[in-house]
Amino acid sequence: MKLVDTERVKTGPGCDGMAGRVVFEPLRALWWAGHGLGSLAALILLPSWGGLAAFLFLTAVTICAGHSVGMHRLLIHRSFTTPLWLERLLVWLGTLVGMAGPMGMIRAHDMRDWHQRQDRCPPHPSHGAGFFRDAYWQLMCRYQLAHPPRLVIEPQVARDPFYRFTERTWMAQQLPLALALWLLGGWGWVLWGICLRVWVSLTMHWMVGHFCHRPLDGGDHQGWHISGLPVQGYNLPGWSLVTFGENWHGNHHAFPHSARLGVERGQLDPGFWFIRILETLGLATEVKLPASEAPRDGLTRLAPAE
Repeated sequence: MKLVDTERVKTGPGCDGMAGRVVFEPLRALWWAGHGLGSLAALILLPSWGGLAAFLFLTAVTICAGHSVGMHRLLIHRSFTTPLWLERLLVWLGTLVGMAGPMGMIRAHDMRDWHQRQDRCPPHPSHGAGFFRDAYWQLMCRYQLAHPPRLVIEPQVARDPFYRFTERTWMAQQLPLALALWLLGGWGWVLWGICLRVWVSLTMHWMVGHFCHRPLDGGDHQGWHISGLPVQGYNLPGWSLVTFGENWHGNHHAFPHSARLGVERGQLDPGFWFIRILETLGLATEVKLPASEAPRDGLTRLAPAE
């Protein structure tokens, strides 16, 4: 198997991208299931309009400004630049989504991306298993290689004291927000604004990843094809406002450097709208678009799905 390096993932002698196994992680499973139980308590025992409002507002802020813009487009892909204070704030909001800390998110994203750029990809990082097995694998397990490559995170992130602290305490970062919610609306708001929000965010993030790596029934909505790769990206039309533009994953595979994911006419991208607002305010610069860098090797335009 020929191994291809990426910007952060470096291979060496003996590295093998296929010699691995799925390992159950009890803490990760407990984190997901515990928030799931809290979600049921919110919906059944403590329903409230205030709790619903807190859930909707905090989900929008943490998923859009935090995960999509701060973690994904800024920290991981460096598709635009902001002042350090704002970068840290956006990444912190992304940490509140409840997936991992800054370095953990880089590791999860870049290792999956590295696997998908090889000539063969195991079913875990490719989302190649069935619906329920993939849910179990992605929400409660990790893929452990016997001879993994090295992950080299850039020093400005790896040595940043704020990111290092946030990485060590990423689960505990929910506590200040939980205290604020408790003061505003009691335990009901805590369950709605923390448990339900985290459980929905984790579950929806997996589902978007699952369906964005396989053709949809009735049309693949791919847009672009990258020859020689075992895993392609697909778009999920109609999910823009829920995913804040992360549904345009076929476009993202084609232009991973781009801050704009909805690159075709009519492809709504709320995350990019937020970046444009920051740019207008002078808080975002060097915003990259699809044409900002050379096309990926093997990139071919396909006819848009009808």
